[in-house]
Amino acid sequence: MTSIDNLADEIMQGLQEYAELADDAMKEAVKKTATSVKKEISANAPKDTGAYGKSWKATKVKENSHSLQMTVHSKDHYRLAHLLEKGHAKRGGGRVAGKPHIAPAEENGAEMLENLIKGALS
Repeated sequence: MTSIDNLADEIMQGLQEYAELADDAMKEAVKKTATSVKKEISANAPKDTGAYGKSWKATKVKENSHSLQMTVHSKDHYRLAHLLEKGHAKRGGGRVAGKPHIAPAEENGAEMLENLIKGALS
């Protein structure tokens, strides 16, 4: 049984434990989402040799005890990403139509992250 004098300490300890669990759940949700976005971009990327789709990576940018920041990027073919996503002009005239593969993955990732965090905290 907790006395009145120790009640504040017990409440603070419980809140601290919840905060640590929430931090861990948030970090795990960020990792899962970044991996999922990377896989979706790779799967939906335009295929020529396949090197562009395989070049996508999910890397940790910054992490501390309360947060995790990750980025999904094309390591070797980053110059192509905008051209393939939005389309571009051809050398001899005309245009190449864009194939949206980054924006849909980003939208799905935002929704997934929100759902994972809500699920972990409920």
